Amino acid sequence: MSEARPPRREPVRPVGKGPVKSGIVNAWRLTVITFAWTTVSAWVWVHERVRIPSWLGSDGREAAVRLWTIAWLAFVWVLLWGTVSWANVIAGVVLAVAILVLLPLPRVPVEGRIRPLSLLVLISRLVFDFFVSSAQVAWVAVRPGRPPLGAVMRVRVAIKSDMVLTLAVDYLNLVPGTMVLEIDHRRRMLYVHVFDVRSDKKVRQFYRQVAFVERMFIKAFERDSEWHPSPYHGIHDDYHQVPPAGRTGAVSGERSARSRGER
Repeated sequence: MSEARPPRREPVRPVGKGPVKSGIVNAWRLTVITFAWTTVSAWVWVHERVRIPSWLGSDGREAAVRLWTIAWLAFVWVLLWGTVSWANVIAGVVLAVAILVLLPLPRVPVEGRIRPLSLLVLISRLVFDFFVSSAQVAWVAVRPGRPPLGAVMRVRVAIKSDMVLTLAVDYLNLVPGTMVLEIDHRRRMLYVHVFDVRSDKKVRQFYRQVAFVERMFIKAFERDSEWHPSPYHGIHDDYHQVPPAGRTGAVSGERSARSRGER
């Protein structure tokens, strides 16, 4: 009798990726590594060999601001002509560069970094204030009775950067009912025309609005660790280190010291 042979077993293949899928994954990994290596190498090469022109700024952030200015001036030039063409675009860029080189404005240092969450809150509040203030101004314009009592209010802010201060002033100018008339950038004092100050409630509402704008712009753009005082203005450190609730005392103390010096 012949011996019974055991049944033939098929070789067990390990469960996993097939050759096609493994090849795709390896090719994807190789592509990502190659792209990252090429990008980093190109950045290092540009950083070592390319120098920012002096008229563009002293660092990358200031150069980015000036490049944005060139793009904006070229955009306005194209709008003035009313036709989008290569000739108008090139002429706008050339004219913008000529303005920056031949008619330079005082350089504004760019410090800090953008905090997206605080910036989103700030933009949302701007949209809300815009609609609410527009409705209030429209109602005052059509309702019967005496015209509103306007006044020029003086308020001091603790914003250090000239760039951020400019953005805050633009914020106040965009909201109907307030218009910044004068800026004392050495003392960080704003003179704001307020549309309606008939009651103490309206005055307190204006100061609360300015305090919110000050607080949110500082949170969105400024960092004390990256702040370098600008040579174009004086900063009172005793005032900027005081919390918002105690700044009235700091201002009054400064006034009394000034009056004693004059005597």
